[in-house]
Amino acid sequence: MSGASALDAHLSDEQRELLASTAELARTTLAPVAAAGAEGAVNRPLLKLLAEHGLLGRLFPRENGSWRSDVSALDLCLIREGLAYGCTEAETAFALQGLGTFPLLQAGGPEVVDAWLPRIAAGEAVAGFALSEPQAGSDVAALALAAEPDGDGYRLTGEKTWISNAPEADVYAVFARTSAGSGARGLTAFLVPGDSEGLSGEHIELLSPHPVGRLVFDNVHVPREHRLGEVDGGFRVAMRTLDMFRPSVGAFAIGMAQAAIDATVAYANERVAFGKPLKDFQAVSHRMADIATRVQGARLLVHAAATAYDRGIRPTTQAAAMAKLMATEVAQEAVDASIQFHGAVALQRGHLLEHLYREVRAPRIYEGASEIQREIIARALFAPPRKEHA
Repeated sequence: MSGASALDAHLSDEQRELLASTAELARTTLAPVAAAGAEGAVNRPLLKLLAEHGLLGRLFPRENGSWRSDVSALDLCLIREGLAYGCTEAETAFALQGLGTFPLLQAGGPEVVDAWLPRIAAGEAVAGFALSEPQAGSDVAALALAAEPDGDGYRLTGEKTWISNAPEADVYAVFARTSAGSGARGLTAFLVPGDSEGLSGEHIELLSPHPVGRLVFDNVHVPREHRLGEVDGGFRVAMRTLDMFRPSVGAFAIGMAQAAIDATVAYANERVAFGKPLKDFQAVSHRMADIATRVQGARLLVHAAATAYDRGIRPTTQAAAMAKLMATEVAQEAVDASIQFHGAVALQRGHLLEHLYREVRAPRIYEGASEIQREIIARALFAPPRKEHA
């Protein structure tokens, strides 16, 4: 990643340094630890390194002895882009830790926050975000995991799937139904330790081996103080978390796209075909020019959505959806074109682009598929204008 230029003039010197230093840390320090981990499993040494180098501290800031929930969405984007550029496994570990913890950070009571945040921020405890179910992915209103009142707490019964860091996480933010027939308004968020009696799970093998799995809740008891926010207020907790993280999913994609572009530029300068460098073929250079332009446009959309969030502009849902949609779609195009220009060499197992090709597919689905993002954008476009009151 290069230094200051007209393409990043909207960033401060500190923000440019954060992006560059994170990318370098990922490439030189985090990547070897990531490579030593087991595929598809939580890499605890990697999380510890993310904490030791201050990156988890950016997710979970502490001031005057209190944990703050006003995390900078733009800093989050810069860190995720830098990590994705240098080591996608480190990016995933960082992002999943944040996603699983943000419901606790924004809605947890003092007792559970003090019990879990120090360990999570130190990389000693792993967090998971448990929203999706076998029959309810993007349709949050269809969630069926039941939370029945039981004395001093609740009993959770049902299943979750596509859950981050499952089944190895030490604690999960779980969204369960407390009011039947109420759609999204009948959900409540809970903090559930991974060793709770009646909780079990298994890994899911994916195209790119992320630590994702299924969870089964068999009459799992959750104390009342482990409730995150108000009864039937879980949808707001989930949406605040996703609004915070959606632009940064786009940043994850941009980091991978930039890595693919840079790899292709280097290869096209060196590779000679039919007596001239690959870069001198207009089919290559113009296609890469178009992709680089679209990637920069997506980066600016991501940064704009994150900046709006940081400035307290609400809602940011449409802006976040636009950013995620454009960034993840163009990243897929960037990696695919880069493989095409490299030829068969990029299809080899272990090649950077082979790795990115498997990695880049997931963000078009994670945290709301591209089709859902288009629906969000369309609803905002065609929403009736707000009436101004005198």
